[in-house]
Amino acid sequence: MISEAEFKQLFDTHFDAIRTFIFYRCGNTDMASDMAQDVFVKVWEKRKQLNNDNLKSLLYKMANDMVISNYRKNTSRSDFEQSMSLWDGSEAASPEDELLFEELASSYAQALEKMPETQRTVFLMSRNDELKYQEIAKCLDISVKAVEKRMSAALQYLREKLL
Repeated sequence: MISEAEFKQLFDTHFDAIRTFIFYRCGNTDMASDMAQDVFVKVWEKRKQLNNDNLKSLLYKMANDMVISNYRKNTSRSDFEQSMSLWDGSEAASPEDELLFEELASSYAQALEKMPETQRTVFLMSRNDELKYQEIAKCLDISVKAVEKRMSAALQYLREKLL
């Protein structure tokens, strides 16, 4: 367990180095500061499970994972925006396209409402909160296999309802 004083010392000692490490990976000062703060927030939240052994390497591992996760999220968001772009910027979307999009969004919301609670919880934790299966399993106090099964069922349910 890490005490408040130990955490403060850890923060004071390593924050600038972690922020610089992230900056060199992403090239954005503001993003680097935000991600470095997120790393330390996660350490603070998990301080009861941690001990003082190899905290420095843990910080760098968490920072690296966060940069990779952020990169993947931005890449997939960019890919999605490109694939979903309905116009090239010079012309507006047709009313038919807008209606189709609204119908799809409505169908998605209805499918989420009707989805079994256990599946919906896992699906939203994964997609909206961007938690890994291990983190979801820990939060819900279930096995990773159970999370995988629920997620698979949720995706199958959405496929059936939306296609």
